[in-house]
Amino acid sequence: MCSRDPASNQLIDYKTNDSEEQKECTTSVGAPVAVKDAIQTVGPRGPALLQDFHFLDEVMSFDCERIPERVAYAKGAGAFGYFECTHDISKFCAATIFDKVKKRTAIAMRFSMACGENGTADTNREQRGFAVKFYTEDGIWDIVGCNMPVYYVRDPSLFPSLIHAQSRNPQTHLRDADMFWDFMTLRPETLHALLMYFSDRGTPDGYRHMHGYGVNTYRMVSSTGETQYVKFHFKTDQGIKNLDSRRCDELKSNDPDYAIRDLFNSIKKGNYPTWSMFIQVMLNEEAKKCRFNPFDVTKIWPQKDFPLLPVGKLVLDRNPTNYFTEVEQLAFSPAHMVPGIEPSPDKMLQGRLFAYGDTHRHRLGVNCMQIPVNCPYRVNVRNFQRDGPMTVTDNQNGAPNYFPNSFCGPKESSRAMALQTCCPVTGDVYRYMSGDTEDNFSQVTDFWTYTLDNCGRKRLIRNLSEHLTEASQFLQERAVKLFTMVHSDFGRLMTEALNTAKISKF
Repeated sequence: MCSRDPASNQLIDYKTNDSEEQKECTTSVGAPVAVKDAIQTVGPRGPALLQDFHFLDEVMSFDCERIPERVAYAKGAGAFGYFECTHDISKFCAATIFDKVKKRTAIAMRFSMACGENGTADTNREQRGFAVKFYTEDGIWDIVGCNMPVYYVRDPSLFPSLIHAQSRNPQTHLRDADMFWDFMTLRPETLHALLMYFSDRGTPDGYRHMHGYGVNTYRMVSSTGETQYVKFHFKTDQGIKNLDSRRCDELKSNDPDYAIRDLFNSIKKGNYPTWSMFIQVMLNEEAKKCRFNPFDVTKIWPQKDFPLLPVGKLVLDRNPTNYFTEVEQLAFSPAHMVPGIEPSPDKMLQGRLFAYGDTHRHRLGVNCMQIPVNCPYRVNVRNFQRDGPMTVTDNQNGAPNYFPNSFCGPKESSRAMALQTCCPVTGDVYRYMSGDTEDNFSQVTDFWTYTLDNCGRKRLIRNLSEHLTEASQFLQERAVKLFTMVHSDFGRLMTEALNTAKISKF
């Protein structure tokens, strides 16, 4: 048994470390079970009895074991640890998590596959989710990002279609290259994320060896009420590592849960993974004069103009004690913010502020924030929300459930009030379509020209052509036209690769 990894040896470890004598089996209400492997029947071959609560209790629980899986980012891994503030950024942000260097705050992190179901292979070419939950003394703060600094679409109304296009055909129930490439090529704004998706970073070597990005733009508020816009970056301290297509295929066959296993084993062995946290800061005046829309999630903020400023370190040092309890029920939302952090006009962020909480209430119930892994345990929650399914707290006892009141109900926070900012907004209410009004190509050209080296470009061409060749001819032509608009060499090389792929098929 010593040669097996910690994940494979989990049950042996449990048995070895459990000092108690073998415990009695009980029903869900605690009644001891005398016979576990036989249902009550009339005689040894007779019909079963409805009075057998031991059986009914077991099977009814089994029938309800599964909750709805996440619509996106369904399969993932989670772990726990702490954030340590290593640099003073109080001039930018008054959030208590940053109020002292060396201060530690408990965190939960979840890594996930973007579009696959719960059984998808960890080495599929996918965007990876990268989410961090901070358990602060001012409540929960969530950053819900991914392993790419940009996203595919800039308007939240397109998010359902984006996920549908990457999911299964509603008739055939198969992944469909025509669906994928039809949507992507009709929305040129997807190009920046699309190239990253088909580059090396689309197949990271597990979750420990990839960067994370908040993607959306937020606003930080200082103790003096000054505001500035920020983006969050998390750089892996393990170093970037990616898998080539051959290794991905091997792992799909041999170890489809490779990334989950790698994270669990690393923490179990005491090799705690860490990420360094940085922010980019854009002043309000800079945002007004920026040559591109700084709230457009299909764009990066160039680091030469907005350098990375160090903030702190994330450390994961504990595996979940039970996956369902602490990972499957783990619920993140970008709407979970603390005083000192506010939303920006980022359209995708504005849409996500509602969407995440809505899906959690569908999956986990209206009281999902009472689940221990989600609750802001460092704060005594006091509000005017009551009741609902699965209320497992004291339901705030006899405190009044209306505001205002004269009976010692919770009052408004003067500290939170001081950190609220006034954000003037003017403009005509309209549905402003942004598909062709923004620059969809300049930053993509920079990615092709400066970010990728020759070998990286070759791998990108190979990965793209292998996928695109499965799509209809007119979609291939539309895609090549867009790639040519990114760079003439890109379009030429893609044409050559597609022609070669077609010849090899016959």
